[in-house]
Amino acid sequence: MLQRIRTRYAPSPTGRMHVGNLRTALYAYLIAKHEGGDFLLRIEDTDQERQVEGAVEIINRTLEKTGLLWDEGPDKDGGVGPYIQSERVKAGIYMEYAKKLIEKGEAYYCFCSKERLEGLRQTLTVDGETKEITVYDKHCLHLPKEEIEANLAAGKPFVIRQNTPNEGTTTFTDVLYGDITVPNAELDDMILLKSDGFPTYNFANVVDDHLMGITHVVRGNEYLSSAPKYTRLYHAFGWEEPVYVHCPLITDEHKKKLSKRSGHSSYEDLVEQGFVDEAIVNYVALLGWSPEDNEEIFSLEELIRKFDYHKINKSPAVFDMTKLRWLNSEYIKRLPDEKYYERALPEVRKAVSKPLDLKKIADLMKTRIEVFPDITEPIRFFEELPDYDAALYTHKKMKTDTAVSLEILRDLLPRLEQLEDYSLEGLKEYLTAYITESGRKTGQVLWPLRIAVSGLANTPGGAYEIMEILGKEESLARIRKGIEKLEAAL
Repeated sequence: MLQRIRTRYAPSPTGRMHVGNLRTALYAYLIAKHEGGDFLLRIEDTDQERQVEGAVEIINRTLEKTGLLWDEGPDKDGGVGPYIQSERVKAGIYMEYAKKLIEKGEAYYCFCSKERLEGLRQTLTVDGETKEITVYDKHCLHLPKEEIEANLAAGKPFVIRQNTPNEGTTTFTDVLYGDITVPNAELDDMILLKSDGFPTYNFANVVDDHLMGITHVVRGNEYLSSAPKYTRLYHAFGWEEPVYVHCPLITDEHKKKLSKRSGHSSYEDLVEQGFVDEAIVNYVALLGWSPEDNEEIFSLEELIRKFDYHKINKSPAVFDMTKLRWLNSEYIKRLPDEKYYERALPEVRKAVSKPLDLKKIADLMKTRIEVFPDITEPIRFFEELPDYDAALYTHKKMKTDTAVSLEILRDLLPRLEQLEDYSLEGLKEYLTAYITESGRKTGQVLWPLRIAVSGLANTPGGAYEIMEILGKEESLARIRKGIEKLEAAL
C-alpha cells in the first residue's frame, strides 16, 4: 500500500506572511490535496525573541482567506500534537530525542563558555563576501563521563551538539536539484538544544516532521545548504528522510530578493492594495510553476487537479506586478456583484459623499479596474464637476467643436428640463429620438452632453449612465454651466 501523503506548513509567528511563505504553504497544500493526503499546520515559535504579538492570528486568517485549510493543527488534533513547538518543549519531546542521540554517540553535551567560543571564530571569504563563523573543535565531545555528570548535577549551563564526522561526505536528494553531496567538514557540530532548553530550528524540524509522519517537505531553496544537516540527523536516528522540494527564489523586477521595501512582499500588503484572495493564490502558484498547457487562470480546485511538483522551475521567479494586476482585473470581472460591491464601496466613498446611487457608480468601474483603489480617482466628478477647458468640446472624429456643442446643448436644455424620466432607459429612449429627429450623428450629440455633465474626456460610463446617477437637477445644472463656458469661449 502506498504511503499516505502528509505535508506541513510550519511558519514562525514573526509578522505578516511573506509571499514566499504563502507559496510554500500553497505548494505543500497542493501536493497533499492532489494525492488526497493531509496538510498540517505547525507553529514554530522556539525563537522567542522574534515572536510578534498577534502573528499566529495573522497566519490562521491568511490560510483561511486563501482557502488553504489545514487537516491537523493547533485546533485540530490528529493524534501527533502538540502542534505548537513551545508546547512540545514543555512536553520534553526535544530533550528526549536529543538524549537518544547522546546515548547513540551522535550528540554530546557542550559546556563551553561564550569566551571560549569567541576564541574559535574564524574569518572566511565565500563568493567575495567576508563573514565570521565559529567552527567548533569538538572539545566537549571528549569530556569524561564523570565530569559531564558533575557539570549537570551542578546546574552548569550546556547546549547539546550534533556529533558530525570531520571526514567523508553527506548526500541528500531533492526532487528538483537531484543528488547533492557536501563534505562533512563543512557541516560543523551544530547545536541541537540551546541552553534555555529550546531546540534549534534544524533539530526541531527533523524531530517534528518524523513524529508527525511528514512525507514531503516544501521550503525555499535558501535552505538547500541546511539540507545535509537534516540528512545527518535522519541518519543518526535511523529514520527515513522525507521527499525534499526546494522552491526557487522569488525576486523583484530588478532580480533582487523580494523584500519588505518592495511594498508588496506580504499577503496583507497585496490585500491592502486591492488584490482579491483568489487572484493572489493563482499568481503565487505561478511563481515557479506552470502547467503544460500554459493556462494562467485557475481556481484553487483546478490547481489541486493540475499541480505537479516535479514541474517546479529551479530558476528564480520574478514577481511581476503588471501581470498580477492583469490577473486581478480578470478576477474582479468574475466576482459576483454583491461581493464586488462589498469590496468596491470603501473606495467609492473616498470620492463620493453625496446621496447618489453608489452601487451604480461602482458598477461602472467593474470592468475598468485592475485593483480596487483604481476606482476612486475616475469617479470624483460625481461629487463635484471639475473645472475644465472648453476646448474639450472639440472632437474631430465626432465632428463637433465649441460652436456645434453650444448649439446642441442650447437645443437640448429646454427639452431635458421637460423630461421627467431620468432613468437609464428613459434617457436613452428620449435622446435616441432626439438624435433621429435632429439628423445628427449619435457621437455629435452625446460627446458635448457627456463633457457637460462630467467635465472629462474619459469617463466610466457614457452620458446616459452619468445623467441617471446625477439625477435631473444636477444634470441640468451642469449642462447650464457647460453652456456658459462655451458662450465665454466663443
